[in-house]
Amino acid sequence: MNTLLYSISNRIASITLNRPDKRNALNNEIVSELTDAFNQAEQDDRVNVIILKAAGEAFCAGADLSYLQQLQKNSLEENLADSTNLKNLYRKIYTLSKPVIAQVQGHALAGGCGLATVCDFCFSVPEAKFGYTEVKIGFIPAVVMVFLIRKIGDGKARQLLLSGDAISADEALEKGLITRIVQQSDLEKTVLDFAGHLVTTNSATSMKITKQMIAEVQNLPLDAALNYAANMNAQARATDDCKRGIAAFLNKEKILW
Repeated sequence: MNTLLYSISNRIASITLNRPDKRNALNNEIVSELTDAFNQAEQDDRVNVIILKAAGEAFCAGADLSYLQQLQKNSLEENLADSTNLKNLYRKIYTLSKPVIAQVQGHALAGGCGLATVCDFCFSVPEAKFGYTEVKIGFIPAVVMVFLIRKIGDGKARQLLLSGDAISADEALEKGLITRIVQQSDLEKTVLDFAGHLVTTNSATSMKITKQMIAEVQNLPLDAALNYAANMNAQARATDDCKRGIAAFLNKEKILW
C-alpha cells in the first residue's frame, strides 16, 4: 500500500496521508515523501492550490511508535539530520508558492498538529482534537513553535505548547489555529469548493507573491518591511495577471483565472 497518495484535478493537487492503520503517524520516510510531494506540486504548472488530507479516522497522530524507539538510539548528528528533515517539510509548506489547505477529518496531534499549523487554511470536523503534546512525553515542540507563534501570537502559543493539552476544534477556531469547522459529511465538498474558489477567482501569480511577502515581512524592521512592500507593489503592477485583471475591472468584465 502506498503510504502517500497524490492526484490532480481541476488545478487542485491532493496529497493524502495513507497509513490509516498507523493513524497516519510520521516517520523520517513519510516526512521525506511529503516534502517531495509538495515540491512536485509546487513545480507543476497544472496545480494552483494544494489540499493536504488523510485516510482513516485520524488526520495524523504525530510520530510513529517504532520511529520514536529508533530516535532513542540515534547519535546527536543523526537526530539533527532527522529534525532538519521535519524543519524542511514545515518550511516548504509554509513558504510554498501556492496556497495549501489542510482537510482535517480526525485528531491532529504533535507533529500532525504541526502539519495543520503550517498550512494556509485548515478545515476541521467538530470532533477533531488539536494538540502539541510533546511535553507530556519529555519531548519538545521545537520546530512547530516557530510557526505557531507567528500564527496565533506568543500568549496563545505558550498556553498550547507548555500545557501540552489537546483542545477541541471549537477552541482551535477561537485561538485562530484553524479556519473553519465543517460537519464530516460536508468536509470533502466544502474543501474542494473552497479550493476551486481560489483557483477560479484569484490570480495564481498574486497568491504566490502574497504568500512570499507574508513570510518575508515578519522578518524585517518596520521601515525595511515598508520599503520591501512598496517595491513588491511596483513589481506586481508589471505582471501579466495584474494588467489582465485591471483591464477586466475597468471594462466591467468578469474574469475567471
